[in-house]
Amino acid sequence: MKYVYPAIFIEDDGKIGVDIPDIKGCHTFGDNLTEAMEMAKDALEMMLVSYEDDNQDIPAPSKIKDINADGFVSYVLADTDEWRREFDSKAVKKTLSIPSWLNFRAERADINFSQTLKEALCQKLGVSL
Repeated sequence: MKYVYPAIFIEDDGKIGVDIPDIKGCHTFGDNLTEAMEMAKDALEMMLVSYEDDNQDIPAPSKIKDINADGFVSYVLADTDEWRREFDSKAVKKTLSIPSWLNFRAERADINFSQTLKEALCQKLGVSL
């Protein structure tokens, strides 16, 4: 899933603090603007992954024009699918059932069931590996 939220960037003591006001507790910082932008994306993605995992309602993003801040406000793009591919690619075991005749043919063809299922799920969901 992709999300876009406004973030407040404030320079303080040589660092740049970041607050994403729509996501409670979503704060980070960077040593420079580039790092602060990267950290904001990562922090936002981690928080939203947690919301998704816990089946919590994802807060609606504010309009950037409605945010008053001492620093500057910019949108941050978060992609939770991308974050999961990078940081949460542990394998999970699944039990499934297929017809015996199909199993026989697949085994004789030396098909890797895990790889085939992963490819089929990605195709069905429209995501890339």
